[in-house]
Amino acid sequence: MPRIVATGTVLPEHVLTQHEVSRFAHDIYGEAFPDIDRLIGIFDTTEIEQRHFCVPLDWFGDASSFREKNDLYIDNAVRLSTQAAERCLEKAGMDYKDIDYLIYASTTGLSTPSIDARLIQQLPFRRNIRRLPIWGLGCAGGASSLARATDIARADRSARVLIIVTELCGLTFMRNDLTKPALVASSLFADGSAAVLVAGSEVPVAPSHPLPRLLASQTTTLDDSLDVMGWDIGDEGFRVKISRDIPTIVRTFMRESIEMFLASEGLDLERIEHFIAHPGGAKILQAYADSLGLPPEKLDHTREVLRTCGNMSACSVLFVLERFMEQMSRPAAPDSAYGLLGALGPGFSAELVLLRWEGPAGS
Repeated sequence: MPRIVATGTVLPEHVLTQHEVSRFAHDIYGEAFPDIDRLIGIFDTTEIEQRHFCVPLDWFGDASSFREKNDLYIDNAVRLSTQAAERCLEKAGMDYKDIDYLIYASTTGLSTPSIDARLIQQLPFRRNIRRLPIWGLGCAGGASSLARATDIARADRSARVLIIVTELCGLTFMRNDLTKPALVASSLFADGSAAVLVAGSEVPVAPSHPLPRLLASQTTTLDDSLDVMGWDIGDEGFRVKISRDIPTIVRTFMRESIEMFLASEGLDLERIEHFIAHPGGAKILQAYADSLGLPPEKLDHTREVLRTCGNMSACSVLFVLERFMEQMSRPAAPDSAYGLLGALGPGFSAELVLLRWEGPAGS
């Protein structure tokens, strides 16, 4: 079975507290909403304390063109992706030339040649590396890229697959978009980058702690759901679409998807020890807990990523995965445990990956 060998995560340099962003948003959206003092309370209910961005706070006060924002996206995506990849490879004890496949996922900017091609030109990857850019999956991109890496590593058991997921949600901010979805988005989203190294079963790995094996994956798409989440792309850039029904969808569609997936693998919820959930927001996490009957501690890592980083779209769930990887490397960690990694994204789709940690003897 393919294994996750290492992860690496990076946050950009500009750190903004939720209080700072709330005051800024009050001034911006106060132009459109007479009841802004009531609406701004959403910032206090997110469970977010701080977020990271590749631009400072005053950048958000000016109306930038789509071209200006996208140029910033390309420059910062290359920079942060490089840092995440280097951290991941260092942990794995591997070099760029060891990598056979490069998967790059993002939905917060446009680039052709894609960012993975730019990375190959700047970093010492082999010239014959195979690459797969993925665009448009939004918050589900991290889970989906892990599932595609699993498919590759199953077909090519000697494969070393490097996943890089970088989202710069802050750069999609539109100064002139004074709508409630934009206000909600400004209270949640942030920037970040994550890398994951997946190795096929024939790649020699000698870990000193349990590594997660990638057992199976499932994608389920909800009928008539194109307007649940996504972008309206126009002259100024990406205008956000977010449905207020997402917590309800988590309680129904996501639970049904999870139960169907686990049943197909001969498992049920009681067998899952680790829930690696995308930190979409406080209401979404509560919907996970309520619908799956999870005790609060089962979502501790997800809540901590939300608290300290906000919702970084696709790469967020990989930040949560890294925390589980660190937990399972400690001496007191169990030798074997199932984990379920999941996220929802535009489509509207549920992406699920089944993991099982196994100790060094089984690696």
